[in-house]
Amino acid sequence: MKFKYQLILISLILFRTLVFAQNPVQKLDQAYKTLTADPQAKYALTSLCVLDANTGQVIFGRNENIGMATASTLKTITSATAFNLLGKDFRFQTILAYSGTVTNGVLKGDLLIIGGGDPTLGSWRYAQTKENIVLNQWVKAVKAAGINKIEGRIIGNDSAWGSSSMPEGWTWQDMGNYYGAAPSALNWRENQFDIDLKAGSNSGQPVSIVKVRPEMPYLQIVNELTTGPAGSGDKAYAFLPPLSTIAYLRGTWGLGIRKAGIAAALPDPAYEAAYRLQDTLKRLGITTTKEVTTTRKLIADHLPVPTVAKELLTIHSPSLSQLIYWFNKKSVNLYGESLIRTLAWKAGKPATTANGVEVVRNYWKEKGVDKNALNMIDGSGLSPGTKVTSYAMANILFQAQKEPWFSDFHESLPINNGMPLKSGSINDVSAFAGYYTNTAGRKYIVVININNYSGVGINKKLYKALDALK
Repeated sequence: MKFKYQLILISLILFRTLVFAQNPVQKLDQAYKTLTADPQAKYALTSLCVLDANTGQVIFGRNENIGMATASTLKTITSATAFNLLGKDFRFQTILAYSGTVTNGVLKGDLLIIGGGDPTLGSWRYAQTKENIVLNQWVKAVKAAGINKIEGRIIGNDSAWGSSSMPEGWTWQDMGNYYGAAPSALNWRENQFDIDLKAGSNSGQPVSIVKVRPEMPYLQIVNELTTGPAGSGDKAYAFLPPLSTIAYLRGTWGLGIRKAGIAAALPDPAYEAAYRLQDTLKRLGITTTKEVTTTRKLIADHLPVPTVAKELLTIHSPSLSQLIYWFNKKSVNLYGESLIRTLAWKAGKPATTANGVEVVRNYWKEKGVDKNALNMIDGSGLSPGTKVTSYAMANILFQAQKEPWFSDFHESLPINNGMPLKSGSINDVSAFAGYYTNTAGRKYIVVININNYSGVGINKKLYKALDALK
C-alpha cells in the first residue's frame, strides 16, 4: 500500500511538472495567434523563436527559419562577432604625423591625421573622446614638435578603407541623416552635425534654419522644408550623399515641436576633422599655407599622398566593451559599420562592408550556424535588404552566454518590456532580441520580428506576445 501511495505521489509530481513545462508553450501559442490575427499583421510576416537558455532547445518557434529584415537587432550578431574576433579590450588607433621637415619652427610639409576607423573620435559619449579634448591633444603634439607654421596642408588621411563608404543597400532617405552616417577610416564627431529649425507661424509656410552647429562654410544647404500641422512632429530629412557639398532639406517640421532641430550626416568626416584642426591651430597663431584636403581628394585628383616622416601622437579609442555598450544601448549604426569593416581588416582582407559580412558569416558557420540563414548586407541592420532567420539569431545569442565577455554584452542590451532586449525598427519592421528570466527562474532567449505591418503602435502588441513568458 505504501508503495502504491508513493507511485501516486510521483505521478502527481510528474504531471505537475509536465503541466508547468507545457504552460509557456500554450501561452506563447495563444499570444502568437492573437498577434498574427491583429489587423496590423494582416499583410505582415511574423516570426517568434524562443529557446531554453540552458539547453538551446526550441521551446516555441513560428517562421523561425524564414529570413526577415532584422533592423537593429542585427547589432547583437555584429557585437558577438566583434567580441570573439577582436576581443573586449580592442581599441582603434588614430595617428597624428607629418611629412617633410621641421626647420626653425616651420613645417615644410603636411600635417596628417591618419584614421584607423575609430568611430568614437570626437564623440561626446566618452570623456577622453570629446572634440575639444582630441583637438587639444593634437595642438599639444604640434607645439611639442616645435611647429609654429605649416608651409603645406592639413590632410585627413582616410585611405585605409579605400574610396567606398556607404554600405550597399542603405536607402536614399536614410543616408543624409545622423543615423545613416556613412563610416570612414577617419570618422569625426560620430559623423554628424546639427541643424536648428524654426517652424513658420502656420501650416504650409517655409521653415527657417536658425543655426548650423558647427558652422561649415564649405557646405551649402538648400532648405525646402515646410511647416507641418500641429502634432505632426518631425518629418524632416536631409538628403546629403557622401562627399557632397550640397544638402537638401525636405519634408515637414510640425507646429509646436519642442526639439531644436535635426541631426544630419557629415558628408566628409575626414575633411571635417582636418578642417577643425586647421581652424583651432589658426586661432592659436599656427597657420597653414594651403587648403585642407583628404587622401581621397588627392587620389581623385591624381596627386601623390605624402609619406610620413614622423609620428607625433597616437590616440586610442575606448575599449570594445565600452563601445559596444553604446552601440546597443543607443543603436549607433556608425559603430556597426566601423566594426564590420574592422573585422575584414583584422582578417587580412580589404576593409569593405562585403568582406566584413563574409567574415561574420564564415565565423558563425564554423559554430554550426547555416550561412544561408545570415543573409547580411551591413553590420547595423539599417539596410532593409539584410535578412536573417530568428532561429539563427537566437542560436548566436545562446552561444554568446558561454563566452567570457558575455556580462559586458548582456549589460549593453537596453531594457524593453522589462526584458534585456535589443530593439530594431526601420520602415514597417519591428523586432526584439535578447534574454529573459521569469519570476520562476526559467531562462529564455527570445527573438520576435514582424515585417510589413501596417499602422502604428505595433511594439505594444509584440510586448503582449512576449508577456506569455512572464
